[in-house]
Amino acid sequence: MNISKEAVAVVLAAGKGTRMKTDQPKVAVSLNGKPLLNHVLDHLREAGVADIVVVVGYKKEDVQALCSGIAGVKFAEQKEQLGTAHAVLSAESAVNGHRGPILVACGDVPMISGETFRALVQTHVENGFAATLLSAKVDQPKGYGRIVRNGSGEVVAIVEEKDATDEQRKIEEINTGTYVFSSDSLFESLKKIGNSNAQGEYYLPDLVALYKKEGKKLGAVVLKDSGESQGVNSPQDLEALAEILNGGARA
Repeated sequence: MNISKEAVAVVLAAGKGTRMKTDQPKVAVSLNGKPLLNHVLDHLREAGVADIVVVVGYKKEDVQALCSGIAGVKFAEQKEQLGTAHAVLSAESAVNGHRGPILVACGDVPMISGETFRALVQTHVENGFAATLLSAKVDQPKGYGRIVRNGSGEVVAIVEEKDATDEQRKIEEINTGTYVFSSDSLFESLKKIGNSNAQGEYYLPDLVALYKKEGKKLGAVVLKDSGESQGVNSPQDLEALAEILNGGARA
């Protein structure tokens, strides 16, 4: 049985992508002849996810046009870009009434496979987790949020690099920005998240800390292939992924 059919995906695609040096929305940038967003949508469909909500913002008409003719896709608008938790909250009315798992994916992380999405949803459902995050173990974790675990191996927090201690910066397990949440408490919990950070934004990793504090059950799936976690933040990232897709070595 494919549990992914019971999931709704929320794909974060509202950002501008300033570092890409283009006026296009970041998710519209082409990787091997296909927009980044469409790589993500194709992999979600491969996983068996039928219902997908794309969160749009910057140049929303351009992003909506990328999804033209794709069955099961609808849109939610994030009018101001106030962080990832705020982006997911923008999708509340679009997923209203859904009782199954909610898979959150990034529209600029095109390499996560359908098999990985499916395994993430399955792990979440079979273990009764409130939140399950996708992590990766990398040699160069600089710049990424670190996964902090306790002595029993349970996830206790995601710490952003700028907030991490020297000891935490040595952690090589990073957050990919991909999650599955149970729908029952997600949106109420998102409304409890604050924005007292340097950017004044509402971040999804803060939800993990909140769930831990409330005693909710958290899980994590470590990517078999850490290369799947590579997102696109610069023209250099795009070149690196194109090389991988064309048969080059992974970074």
